[in-house]
Parts: sequence; C-alpha cells; structure tokens
Amino acid sequence: MKRALRYLVLLIVLASLGSIIYGFNAMAQNETLANQCIGFGVVGLFLLAMPLFLVTESRGKKMQDYMLNEENIRKMQGKQQKASENQ
Repeated sequence: MKRALRYLVLLIVLASLGSIIYGFNAMAQNETLANQCIGFGVVGLFLLAMPLFLVTESRGKKMQDYMLNEENIRKMQGKQQKASENQ
C-alpha cells in the first residue's frame, strides 16, 4: 500500500512539473492556456502531492518526538554538552 502511494505521489509530481514546464513553454502561443497549465501544476504540487507525501511518510511515527518541549530541549542540551566535552 505504501509503495503504491509513493508511486502515486511521484506520478502527481511529475505530471505537475510537466504541466508547469509546458505552461512556460506555451506562453508565447496561448497565454491563457499557459497560465492555466501553470496554475494546475502548482495546485497539483501543493494541494495533492505534498499532503499525500506527508501522510505516507509520517504514518506510524510519534509526533511527540518532533515537537519542541522541555524534555526534548534537555536531550538536545545534553547532546551538545557531551559533544563539547569530547572535543
């Protein structure tokens, strides 16, 4: 399942980038179509690909490990103190 979602995200990213590139290349012939292609490419990247990527990559991970709270600050300070003592 995770592999299929990765391929879906990759397909959306490639299609969006292709749409953006096509839009910039077609700017001289038809400006309205070019702007639409660029807009759909940006929407595909930021409203489809990015959330799908974040969901697939963050599945099964604890968000508490990535939050800046007192416990994690103490852990980081302890690692910095140990690193400075070793040098």
